[in-house]
Amino acid sequence: MTNASPYPTGPTPYPTGPTPYPAAPAPDPGGHPYHRMDRTTGRHRWWRPLVGTLLLVCGYSVLVVVLLVASYALGAMAGLPELPDGGADLGPLGNTATDLVAIAIALPVVLLAVLWPARRPVGTVSSVTGRLRFGWLGWCLLAGLVPVLLLTVSAFLLPDDSAGSGGSETWVGWRSFLVAMAVLAALVPLQAAAEEYVFRGWLTQAVGAFVRSPWIVVIPQAALFAAAHGWGTRWGFLGLLVNGLVAGLLTIRTGGLEAAIALHVLNNLLAFGASAAVVGGLSSDETAADAPWSLAVAAVATDLLYAAIVLWLARRRRPQRLSPPAQAPTPYPEYPGPARTA
Repeated sequence: MTNASPYPTGPTPYPTGPTPYPAAPAPDPGGHPYHRMDRTTGRHRWWRPLVGTLLLVCGYSVLVVVLLVASYALGAMAGLPELPDGGADLGPLGNTATDLVAIAIALPVVLLAVLWPARRPVGTVSSVTGRLRFGWLGWCLLAGLVPVLLLTVSAFLLPDDSAGSGGSETWVGWRSFLVAMAVLAALVPLQAAAEEYVFRGWLTQAVGAFVRSPWIVVIPQAALFAAAHGWGTRWGFLGLLVNGLVAGLLTIRTGGLEAAIALHVLNNLLAFGASAAVVGGLSSDETAADAPWSLAVAAVATDLLYAAIVLWLARRRRPQRLSPPAQAPTPYPEYPGPARTA
Protein backbone atom coordinates (compact mmCIF):
# COMPACT_ATOMS: atom_id res chain seq x y z
CA MET A 1 0.00 0.00 0.00
CA THR A 2 1.38 3.31 -1.08
CA ASN A 3 1.13 6.54 0.81
CA ALA A 4 -1.03 9.31 -0.60
CA SER A 5 0.89 11.92 -2.58
CA PRO A 6 1.35 15.17 -0.68
CA TYR A 7 0.85 17.11 -3.93
CA PRO A 8 -2.63 17.95 -5.30
CA THR A 9 -3.74 15.81 -8.23
CA GLY A 10 -6.86 17.80 -9.17
CA PRO A 11 -7.13 20.99 -11.18
CA THR A 12 -4.52 23.49 -10.13
CA PRO A 13 -5.88 26.58 -8.34
CA TYR A 14 -3.25 28.73 -10.02
CA PRO A 15 -3.93 30.61 -13.30
CA THR A 16 -2.83 28.74 -16.41
CA GLY A 17 -2.21 31.80 -18.54
CA PRO A 18 -1.38 35.49 -18.30
CA THR A 19 -4.10 37.81 -17.07
CA PRO A 20 -5.10 40.17 -19.91
CA TYR A 21 -4.71 43.89 -19.33
CA PRO A 22 -7.92 45.90 -19.08
CA ALA A 23 -8.86 47.20 -22.54
CA ALA A 24 -10.65 50.36 -23.64
CA PRO A 25 -14.26 50.01 -24.76
CA ALA A 26 -14.49 48.59 -28.25
CA PRO A 27 -15.50 51.03 -31.01
CA ASP A 28 -18.95 50.73 -32.46
CA PRO A 29 -18.79 48.15 -35.27
CA GLY A 30 -21.02 49.96 -37.78
CA GLY A 31 -20.12 52.90 -40.03
CA HIS A 32 -20.84 56.38 -38.66
CA PRO A 33 -22.01 59.59 -40.32
CA TYR A 34 -19.72 62.61 -40.21
CA HIS A 35 -21.13 64.17 -37.07
CA ARG A 36 -20.63 60.93 -35.10
CA MET A 37 -16.95 60.43 -35.97
CA ASP A 38 -15.95 60.88 -32.33
CA ARG A 39 -17.62 57.51 -31.70
CA THR A 40 -15.51 55.54 -34.18
CA THR A 41 -12.40 54.98 -32.05
CA GLY A 42 -13.84 53.60 -28.84
CA ARG A 43 -12.01 56.36 -26.91
CA HIS A 44 -15.00 58.66 -26.48
CA ARG A 45 -15.44 60.13 -23.03
CA TRP A 46 -17.93 62.84 -22.14
CA TRP A 47 -15.18 65.28 -21.20
CA ARG A 48 -13.10 65.04 -24.38
CA PRO A 49 -15.27 67.34 -26.58
CA LEU A 50 -15.52 69.86 -23.74
CA VAL A 51 -11.79 69.96 -23.06
CA GLY A 52 -11.09 70.10 -26.79
CA THR A 53 -13.40 73.10 -27.19
CA LEU A 54 -11.68 74.86 -24.28
CA LEU A 55 -8.30 74.12 -25.86
CA LEU A 56 -9.54 75.50 -29.18
CA VAL A 57 -10.75 78.76 -27.63
CA CYS A 58 -7.68 79.33 -25.45
CA GLY A 59 -5.14 78.24 -28.05
CA TYR A 60 -6.68 80.42 -30.74
CA SER A 61 -6.81 83.42 -28.41
CA VAL A 62 -3.12 83.06 -27.62
CA LEU A 63 -2.19 82.86 -31.32
CA VAL A 64 -4.25 85.96 -32.13
CA VAL A 65 -2.48 87.91 -29.38
CA VAL A 66 0.89 86.76 -30.72
CA LEU A 67 -0.10 87.84 -34.23
CA LEU A 68 -1.23 91.28 -33.02
CA VAL A 69 1.99 91.79 -31.05
CA ALA A 70 4.07 90.80 -34.08
CA SER A 71 2.06 93.16 -36.29
CA TYR A 72 2.47 96.00 -33.83
CA ALA A 73 6.22 95.40 -33.52
CA LEU A 74 6.60 95.30 -37.30
CA GLY A 75 4.68 98.53 -37.66
CA ALA A 76 6.72 100.23 -34.94
CA MET A 77 10.01 99.27 -36.57
CA ALA A 78 8.76 100.48 -39.96
CA GLY A 79 7.36 103.70 -38.52
CA LEU A 80 3.81 102.94 -39.65
CA PRO A 81 0.77 104.66 -38.11
CA GLU A 82 -1.37 102.81 -35.60
CA LEU A 83 -4.94 101.67 -36.20
CA PRO A 84 -7.68 102.97 -33.86
CA ASP A 85 -8.21 99.50 -32.40
CA GLY A 86 -4.49 98.74 -32.09
CA GLY A 87 -1.94 97.21 -34.40
CA ALA A 88 0.00 98.70 -37.27
CA ASP A 89 -1.78 100.22 -40.25
CA LEU A 90 -0.38 98.15 -43.12
CA GLY A 91 -2.68 99.69 -45.69
CA PRO A 92 -6.00 98.30 -47.01
CA LEU A 93 -4.49 95.18 -48.57
CA GLY A 94 -2.07 94.56 -45.71
CA ASN A 95 -4.77 94.96 -43.07
CA THR A 96 -7.07 92.62 -44.99
CA ALA A 97 -4.30 90.04 -45.27
CA THR A 98 -3.65 90.29 -41.52
CA ASP A 99 -7.35 89.76 -40.79
CA LEU A 100 -7.42 86.69 -43.04
CA VAL A 101 -4.33 85.22 -41.37
CA ALA A 102 -5.85 85.91 -37.94
CA ILE A 103 -8.72 83.59 -38.89
CA ALA A 104 -6.62 81.01 -40.76
CA ILE A 105 -4.47 80.28 -37.69
CA ALA A 106 -7.48 78.56 -36.13
CA LEU A 107 -6.93 75.62 -38.49
CA PRO A 108 -3.87 74.08 -36.77
CA VAL A 109 -5.55 74.56 -33.38
CA VAL A 110 -8.54 72.52 -34.56
CA LEU A 111 -6.25 69.73 -35.76
CA LEU A 112 -4.47 69.76 -32.40
CA ALA A 113 -7.79 69.44 -30.56
CA VAL A 114 -8.71 66.45 -32.74
CA LEU A 115 -5.37 64.80 -32.07
CA TRP A 116 -5.60 65.55 -28.37
CA PRO A 117 -7.76 65.41 -26.34
CA ALA A 118 -10.13 63.79 -28.85
CA ARG A 119 -7.42 61.16 -29.52
CA ARG A 120 -8.33 60.36 -33.09
CA PRO A 121 -6.63 60.89 -36.46
CA VAL A 122 -6.70 64.53 -37.57
CA GLY A 123 -8.15 63.51 -40.93
CA THR A 124 -11.40 62.44 -39.29
CA VAL A 125 -12.42 66.10 -39.04
CA SER A 126 -12.00 66.45 -42.83
CA SER A 127 -14.26 63.60 -43.90
CA VAL A 128 -15.42 60.11 -42.99
CA THR A 129 -12.58 58.70 -45.11
CA GLY A 130 -9.96 60.29 -42.86
CA ARG A 131 -8.72 62.79 -45.44
CA LEU A 132 -9.82 65.77 -47.51
CA ARG A 133 -11.22 64.40 -50.78
CA PHE A 134 -9.74 66.78 -53.35
CA GLY A 135 -11.60 65.17 -56.24
CA TRP A 136 -14.96 65.76 -54.59
CA LEU A 137 -13.82 69.25 -53.57
CA GLY A 138 -13.21 70.03 -57.25
CA TRP A 139 -16.72 68.89 -58.18
CA CYS A 140 -18.18 71.07 -55.44
CA LEU A 141 -16.23 74.10 -56.69
CA LEU A 142 -17.67 73.52 -60.16
CA ALA A 143 -21.14 73.16 -58.65
CA GLY A 144 -20.79 76.55 -56.97
CA LEU A 145 -19.79 78.54 -60.03
CA VAL A 146 -23.29 79.04 -61.43
CA PRO A 147 -24.97 80.01 -58.11
CA VAL A 148 -22.16 82.43 -57.21
CA LEU A 149 -22.23 84.02 -60.66
CA LEU A 150 -25.98 84.49 -60.29
CA LEU A 151 -25.40 86.10 -56.89
CA THR A 152 -22.86 88.44 -58.48
CA VAL A 153 -25.33 89.52 -61.16
CA SER A 154 -28.06 89.96 -58.55
CA ALA A 155 -25.80 92.13 -56.39
CA PHE A 156 -25.05 94.44 -59.33
CA LEU A 157 -28.73 94.70 -60.26
CA LEU A 158 -29.78 95.65 -56.74
CA PRO A 159 -30.23 99.37 -56.00
CA ASP A 160 -27.17 101.02 -54.48
CA ASP A 161 -28.83 101.54 -51.09
CA SER A 162 -29.99 97.90 -51.01
CA ALA A 163 -26.63 96.53 -51.96
CA GLY A 164 -25.07 98.45 -49.14
CA SER A 165 -22.38 99.96 -51.34
CA GLY A 166 -22.50 103.56 -50.23
CA GLY A 167 -18.73 103.86 -50.88
CA SER A 168 -16.47 104.72 -53.76
CA GLU A 169 -17.17 103.06 -57.10
CA THR A 170 -13.93 104.22 -58.74
CA TRP A 171 -12.02 101.44 -60.49
CA VAL A 172 -8.61 100.86 -58.84
CA GLY A 173 -6.82 99.88 -62.02
CA TRP A 174 -5.61 96.52 -63.28
CA ARG A 175 -2.28 96.55 -61.46
CA SER A 176 -3.75 97.12 -57.99
CA PHE A 177 -6.62 94.76 -58.67
CA LEU A 178 -4.43 91.86 -59.84
CA VAL A 179 -2.02 92.27 -56.92
CA ALA A 180 -4.94 92.24 -54.48
CA MET A 181 -6.50 89.19 -56.14
CA ALA A 182 -3.20 87.31 -55.96
CA VAL A 183 -3.02 87.91 -52.20
CA LEU A 184 -6.70 87.06 -51.74
CA ALA A 185 -6.42 83.88 -53.81
CA ALA A 186 -3.62 82.71 -51.53
CA LEU A 187 -5.25 83.58 -48.18
CA VAL A 188 -9.03 83.36 -48.65
CA PRO A 189 -9.07 79.53 -49.10
CA LEU A 190 -7.12 79.14 -45.84
CA GLN A 191 -9.40 81.57 -44.01
CA ALA A 192 -12.57 79.94 -45.35
CA ALA A 193 -11.30 76.43 -44.63
CA ALA A 194 -10.37 77.42 -41.06
CA GLU A 195 -13.91 78.66 -40.39
CA GLU A 196 -15.35 75.44 -41.80
CA TYR A 197 -13.03 73.28 -39.71
CA VAL A 198 -14.11 75.19 -36.60
CA PHE A 199 -17.88 75.37 -37.13
CA ARG A 200 -18.86 72.59 -39.54
CA GLY A 201 -15.95 70.46 -38.36
CA TRP A 202 -15.06 70.54 -34.68
CA LEU A 203 -18.30 71.98 -33.28
CA THR A 204 -20.47 69.67 -35.38
CA GLN A 205 -18.58 66.59 -34.24
CA ALA A 206 -18.39 67.80 -30.64
CA VAL A 207 -22.18 68.09 -30.46
CA GLY A 208 -22.59 64.91 -32.51
CA ALA A 209 -20.66 63.01 -29.85
CA PHE A 210 -23.76 63.37 -27.67
CA VAL A 211 -26.64 63.83 -30.16
CA ARG A 212 -27.55 61.47 -32.99
CA SER A 213 -29.99 63.63 -34.94
CA PRO A 214 -28.24 65.68 -37.67
CA TRP A 215 -31.09 68.20 -37.59
CA ILE A 216 -30.26 69.08 -34.00
CA VAL A 217 -26.49 68.92 -34.45
CA VAL A 218 -26.35 71.62 -37.14
CA ILE A 219 -28.25 74.26 -35.12
CA PRO A 220 -25.58 75.22 -32.50
CA GLN A 221 -22.76 75.60 -35.03
CA ALA A 222 -24.96 77.65 -37.40
CA ALA A 223 -26.01 80.02 -34.62
CA LEU A 224 -22.42 80.47 -33.43
CA PHE A 225 -21.24 80.95 -37.01
CA ALA A 226 -23.74 83.77 -37.54
CA ALA A 227 -22.91 85.35 -34.17
CA ALA A 228 -19.17 85.27 -34.92
CA HIS A 229 -19.72 87.74 -37.76
CA GLY A 230 -21.22 90.31 -35.40
CA TRP A 231 -24.69 91.78 -35.24
CA GLY A 232 -25.44 94.00 -38.23
CA THR A 233 -28.97 93.66 -39.58
CA ARG A 234 -31.53 91.01 -38.73
CA TRP A 235 -31.58 90.01 -42.40
CA GLY A 236 -27.81 89.64 -42.48
CA PHE A 237 -27.90 87.46 -39.37
CA LEU A 238 -30.68 85.34 -40.87
CA GLY A 239 -28.73 84.91 -44.10
CA LEU A 240 -25.65 83.72 -42.22
CA LEU A 241 -27.79 81.39 -40.10
CA VAL A 242 -29.27 79.77 -43.22
CA ASN A 243 -25.80 79.50 -44.73
CA GLY A 244 -24.57 77.69 -41.63
CA LEU A 245 -27.53 75.31 -41.65
CA VAL A 246 -27.13 74.51 -45.36
CA ALA A 247 -23.37 73.99 -45.05
CA GLY A 248 -23.81 71.81 -41.96
CA LEU A 249 -26.41 69.57 -43.56
CA LEU A 250 -24.34 69.23 -46.74
CA THR A 251 -21.35 68.24 -44.61
CA ILE A 252 -23.27 65.42 -42.97
CA ARG A 253 -25.06 64.39 -46.18
CA THR A 254 -21.82 64.15 -48.21
CA GLY A 255 -19.62 62.86 -45.41
CA GLY A 256 -17.08 65.69 -45.29
CA LEU A 257 -16.25 69.38 -45.31
CA GLU A 258 -15.59 69.69 -49.05
CA ALA A 259 -18.99 71.06 -50.06
CA ALA A 260 -18.98 73.64 -47.23
CA ILE A 261 -15.40 74.73 -47.99
CA ALA A 262 -16.15 75.17 -51.70
CA LEU A 263 -19.17 77.38 -51.06
CA HIS A 264 -17.34 79.46 -48.45
CA VAL A 265 -14.29 80.00 -50.66
CA LEU A 266 -16.35 81.08 -53.66
CA ASN A 267 -18.54 83.43 -51.61
CA ASN A 268 -15.56 85.08 -49.94
CA LEU A 269 -13.57 85.43 -53.15
CA LEU A 270 -16.60 87.14 -54.67
CA ALA A 271 -17.02 89.50 -51.70
CA PHE A 272 -13.34 90.38 -51.34
CA GLY A 273 -12.85 90.59 -55.09
CA ALA A 274 -15.70 93.08 -55.43
CA SER A 275 -14.19 95.16 -52.63
CA ALA A 276 -10.72 95.04 -54.17
CA ALA A 277 -12.05 96.35 -57.47
CA VAL A 278 -12.94 99.81 -56.16
CA VAL A 279 -10.90 102.46 -54.40
CA GLY A 280 -11.16 102.08 -50.62
CA GLY A 281 -13.23 98.90 -50.90
CA LEU A 282 -10.89 96.81 -48.75
CA SER A 283 -10.96 99.49 -46.05
CA SER A 284 -14.63 98.81 -45.33
CA ASP A 285 -15.38 96.93 -42.12
CA GLU A 286 -18.77 95.65 -43.31
CA THR A 287 -19.41 91.91 -43.33
CA ALA A 288 -22.19 89.64 -44.50
CA ALA A 289 -23.92 90.40 -41.20
CA ASP A 290 -24.57 93.94 -42.48
CA ALA A 291 -26.43 92.81 -45.61
CA PRO A 292 -29.83 94.42 -46.34
CA TRP A 293 -32.88 92.25 -46.88
CA SER A 294 -32.57 92.11 -50.67
CA LEU A 295 -28.96 90.93 -50.65
CA ALA A 296 -29.64 88.50 -47.81
CA VAL A 297 -32.53 86.94 -49.75
CA ALA A 298 -30.32 86.63 -52.83
CA ALA A 299 -27.63 84.94 -50.72
CA VAL A 300 -30.15 82.48 -49.25
CA ALA A 301 -31.39 81.61 -52.74
CA THR A 302 -27.77 81.05 -53.79
CA ASP A 303 -27.16 78.68 -50.88
CA LEU A 304 -30.30 76.67 -51.64
CA LEU A 305 -29.47 76.43 -55.34
CA TYR A 306 -25.95 75.31 -54.53
CA ALA A 307 -27.27 72.68 -52.11
CA ALA A 308 -29.61 71.32 -54.78
CA ILE A 309 -26.77 71.02 -57.29
CA VAL A 310 -24.43 69.34 -54.79
CA LEU A 311 -27.09 66.83 -53.73
CA TRP A 312 -27.76 66.08 -57.41
CA LEU A 313 -24.03 65.51 -57.93
CA ALA A 314 -23.83 63.37 -54.78
CA ARG A 315 -26.45 60.99 -56.14
CA ARG A 316 -24.27 60.43 -59.19
CA ARG A 317 -20.74 60.67 -57.80
CA ARG A 318 -21.68 58.83 -54.57
CA PRO A 319 -19.12 60.29 -52.13
CA GLN A 320 -18.63 58.12 -49.06
CA ARG A 321 -21.14 59.14 -46.40
CA LEU A 322 -20.24 56.74 -43.57
CA SER A 323 -16.95 55.86 -41.94
CA PRO A 324 -15.60 52.34 -42.57
CA PRO A 325 -16.90 49.83 -40.01
CA ALA A 326 -14.52 49.52 -37.07
CA GLN A 327 -12.71 46.24 -36.65
CA ALA A 328 -13.38 44.38 -33.43
CA PRO A 329 -10.30 44.19 -31.20
CA THR A 330 -8.32 40.94 -31.49
CA PRO A 331 -8.94 38.83 -28.38
CA TYR A 332 -5.98 37.94 -26.23
CA PRO A 333 -4.79 34.44 -27.22
CA GLU A 334 -5.73 31.88 -24.60
CA TYR A 335 -2.82 30.22 -22.90
CA PRO A 336 -3.09 26.50 -23.56
CA GLY A 337 -1.50 25.53 -20.25
CA PRO A 338 1.26 22.95 -19.64
CA ALA A 339 1.21 19.83 -21.73
CA ARG A 340 0.04 16.72 -19.90
CA THR A 341 2.10 13.58 -19.92
CA ALA A 342 0.88 10.06 -19.50
